Amino acid sequence: QHALNSGVRRYHVAHVLCQRAKVAMSHFEPNEYINYEKLEKNINIVRKRLDRPLTLSEKIVYGHLDDPAKQEIERGKTYLRLRPDRVAMQDATAQMAMLQFISSGLPKVAVPSTIHCDHLIEAQSGGEKDLRRAKDINQEVYNFLATAGAKYGVGFWKPGSGIIHQIILENYSYPGVMLIGTDSHTPNGGGLGGICIGVGGADAVDVMAGIPWELKCPKVIGVKLTGKLSGWTSPKDVILKVAGILTVKGGTGAIIEYHGPGVDSISCTGMATICNMGAEIGATTSIFPYNARMKKYLGKTGRADIAALADEFKQHLVPDSGCQYDQVIEINLSELKPHINGPFTPDLAHPVSDIGAVAEKEGWPVDIRVGLIGSCTNSSYEDMGRSAAVAKQALAHGLKCKSKFTITPGSEQIRATIERDGYAKVLREVGGLVLANACGPCIGQWDRKDIKKGEKNTIVTSYNRNFTGRNDANPETHAFVTSPEIVTALSIAGTLKFNPETDYLTGADGKKFKLEAPDADELPKLDFDPGQDTYQYPPKDGSGQHVDVSPTSQRLQLLEPFDKWDGKDLEDMLILIKVKGKCTTDHISAAGPWLKFRGHLDNISNNLLIGAINIENGKANSVRNALTQEFGPVPDTARYYKKMGVKWAVIGDENYGEGSSREHAALEPRHLGGRVIITKSFARIHETNLKKQGLLPLTFADPADYNKIHPVDKLSIVGLKDFAPGKPLKCIIKHPNGSQETIMLNHTFNESQIEWFQAGSALNRMKELQQKSS
Repeated sequence: QHALNSGVRRYHVAHVLCQRAKVAMSHFEPNEYINYEKLEKNINIVRKRLDRPLTLSEKIVYGHLDDPAKQEIERGKTYLRLRPDRVAMQDATAQMAMLQFISSGLPKVAVPSTIHCDHLIEAQSGGEKDLRRAKDINQEVYNFLATAGAKYGVGFWKPGSGIIHQIILENYSYPGVMLIGTDSHTPNGGGLGGICIGVGGADAVDVMAGIPWELKCPKVIGVKLTGKLSGWTSPKDVILKVAGILTVKGGTGAIIEYHGPGVDSISCTGMATICNMGAEIGATTSIFPYNARMKKYLGKTGRADIAALADEFKQHLVPDSGCQYDQVIEINLSELKPHINGPFTPDLAHPVSDIGAVAEKEGWPVDIRVGLIGSCTNSSYEDMGRSAAVAKQALAHGLKCKSKFTITPGSEQIRATIERDGYAKVLREVGGLVLANACGPCIGQWDRKDIKKGEKNTIVTSYNRNFTGRNDANPETHAFVTSPEIVTALSIAGTLKFNPETDYLTGADGKKFKLEAPDADELPKLDFDPGQDTYQYPPKDGSGQHVDVSPTSQRLQLLEPFDKWDGKDLEDMLILIKVKGKCTTDHISAAGPWLKFRGHLDNISNNLLIGAINIENGKANSVRNALTQEFGPVPDTARYYKKMGVKWAVIGDENYGEGSSREHAALEPRHLGGRVIITKSFARIHETNLKKQGLLPLTFADPADYNKIHPVDKLSIVGLKDFAPGKPLKCIIKHPNGSQETIMLNHTFNESQIEWFQAGSALNRMKELQQKSS
């Protein structure tokens, strides 16, 4: 009897430990568990091999290696084969991702995956009206995504749910997770200690297909935070400062890892803000170590069980003592001042105290037409609370915003909670318009009526990007990014010349007063109000689900495979355009009104490179047709070349493809007959997207060779029969006068990526491998 009782007791203890270990990744997927044991096992294998302390980034990345015992690991050089835990897709990019997944012929996704409807809701009249209008206009697309999700096992967040990155932070990110998302601001999840990386749709298809996902082994830039945030200084100012230091390409090929004693003075959602905008410096992703602020957020969002499990494995969720970074930046938070960055680029950093004088000197409009708070970067409960704290002070003195003022809640949960707790009421009373829980003006979904196109004006936002024309399609809008509380203060004053730290406002009674630094709870005292239920679970068996794509649809189009490489060098290619200066994915494939065609490759290709500046004439969307000698729109010229069977190339400048993860910027040139993109340097995501679609992204071995190529030249790429990793290719430039010269071009292709090119695309290669294995 004693032996029996002892055995039962041991069984009970073992059973409890087993139960403790089986914690679901999310309450939406109760049978998909966090596997810290595997993470720990992989980390130990790699640590023994490398025999050195590991950064936090290395622990999580190497902890997800497909083969940790044999994988070659060298920061900045080798390609890693990884097994991410999950995939997330926003509706604009999910269309092409799901069309590619359908084209793969696979029956169901291999990892937990979700679709989030946030990009297609245009800001116009206010939340409810705009949402109803979007559901009506986009019914065909929403139906496609919902039915495709049901058929292939993908969770579906309906329109109105909120912005993808806020939903992920609230429900899916956790310390140690590796998540890839089809949006460049996926790194937002690093605020909860995860490695969350933005990718194109083809990368997402790899992971959803159960294929190891490739990533060049990132370098690690350490940002050591000391001191403590206080006053008007906010988490946003940390990344605005870092952007000023590193510039828009300073983080390319690296993970930004924040550490140091200052970390603990930042809320979890504040850490997410910092990680989110790491996309603006080209970083692969950004991350913070697991700490009490994350634990508090997990508990408040109904995930205390995840926090308890993370506590047990905490040694793997923080950096090792003595770990080495490739570069270290130190910021004293106690000395950091509020910042505002812009216009036209997110790395042009200024202290708020200086911006008025700088604007007057540069001829930028100082009167603020619109202030906009929210977006995936700054729409948390704390952000809204700090903005409301500023607004309350103005109202107490009888003031309202001099500028127009809009508020975008990050999620339905945030919207419902700020309505319950009175923040939304205060923000409306000060003159604000509460928009739908969506991206809205941040991505150009803004039906702006207060100015005419071409009118010079200034807006201030708490968003992440301020590229030319991004928010309202007006190239003369000077957009500045800053924190929500600074946006609110500046909107009340109505001018960039106002510094809330030192300047006074005049109340309705004629008396002067100074705004006090805002203070607000990082999380609600009560539980979050979840608001409306907007999630659609995928059925256990979706095989009978029908996914409808009409052959006459103007918004959806099934994909046809790209042509396979013919085994020959690329000879006598014409140059579609030689781009002058900055060329982001907004320049290559504009958003705004073009978002409605994200599921129709042929239609959206009509926006190819329409924002890029042609070096030949200094104009956008005007290039010489080398066959007719007439100038015309870029897409029309590309279509003409394709019709005539002529291959073409694009010549670009530094950091080509900066910005969004949108793979349409790679799909469109491929669809219209492009073969090669030659630049001084590429942004990481865009370079990968080009490779995935069978294009050749190449860089000048000598950046000065950019000046040797002229728009009227012909180009030949020589050496493709011997195409190999690390081996440069030759480019023969043929000038119109009959002379020619040869330059060398570098590439970052590995063996499997060369196979993508040879097969015509990564998807074609996947199909070839499937056929071979079957």
